[in-house]
Amino acid sequence: MVSPESQIVVSRLPPGIAVTIAFGLLGYLLQGVTRWGGVAGFLCALAIYVGLGPGGFATLVTVFVLTWICTRLGSRRKQELGLIQREGGRDAGQVFANVGAAAVFAALSLHWTVLAVASVAALAEAAADTSQSEIGEIASQRAWLITSFRQVEPGTDGGVTAPGFLAGAAAAAITVAIALVVHAVTLRQVLVAAIAAMGGTIIDSLLGATLERRGLLNNDGVNLLSTVSAGILALFLIRAASIVN
Repeated sequence: MVSPESQIVVSRLPPGIAVTIAFGLLGYLLQGVTRWGGVAGFLCALAIYVGLGPGGFATLVTVFVLTWICTRLGSRRKQELGLIQREGGRDAGQVFANVGAAAVFAALSLHWTVLAVASVAALAEAAADTSQSEIGEIASQRAWLITSFRQVEPGTDGGVTAPGFLAGAAAAAITVAIALVVHAVTLRQVLVAAIAAMGGTIIDSLLGATLERRGLLNNDGVNLLSTVSAGILALFLIRAASIVN
C-alpha cells in the first residue's frame, strides 16, 4: 500500500520539476544567481515545492523577488562605498546558505507537518536579513554594532540600522503574508513565523558581530545558522503557545 507521503511526492514531482527548472533558469538570466547558483536554486525550490506544494514555492518566489529588488536598489551608492562584493548573483554556496534550511524543513514536513511553519520562518528570515543589510547600507550614514552599540560603518558585520530593521520587518511581513494567502501556513502560525524570522535576524547580527568579525565563521555560515535558528525558534514558539496543527 502506497503511503500518503509517497502519493504527495508522486503528484507534486512532475509539475515541481517543470516550474523549478524554469525558476532556476530565470534566476540565472536575471543575474540573481550564477550558473551553479541556479542549479542550487532548482534543488532547493524542488524540495520546497514537493514538501509544501505550490504555496511553498510561491513563498520562495516572493523571497527571490524581494531580495533581487533589494540587492539592486542603490547599486551606485554601494559601489561608491565598496560594498558590492560579487557580480553575477549568488553562487551555489550562498543559495544553500540562505534557503537550504527552508528546503530541508519543507521536505521533512511531509512526515511532520509542523515543520511547514519552520520552513516559512526560515524563508522569511532570509528575506528579512537581505533586506536589512542591503537597505541599511544605502539608507544609513552610520550603523551600530549589536553587541556594544558602538557606531560603525554601514556594511560592518553585526552592524544594525533603523532603516535596515524596518526594511527587514517589512520583508518578513510580506513573506509570511504571502505564505498565508497561498496556504503554506495557517492564520495562527503567521505571527509565529514573523517573530521567528526577526529573531533569526538578531541571531544573524550577533553571529556577525562575534564569530564572523573574528574570522571564525564566514557569511554563508552565518546565514545558514540564522535561517536554521529561525526555523527552530518557530517550532519553540508553536510548542510554547500550544498551537500545533
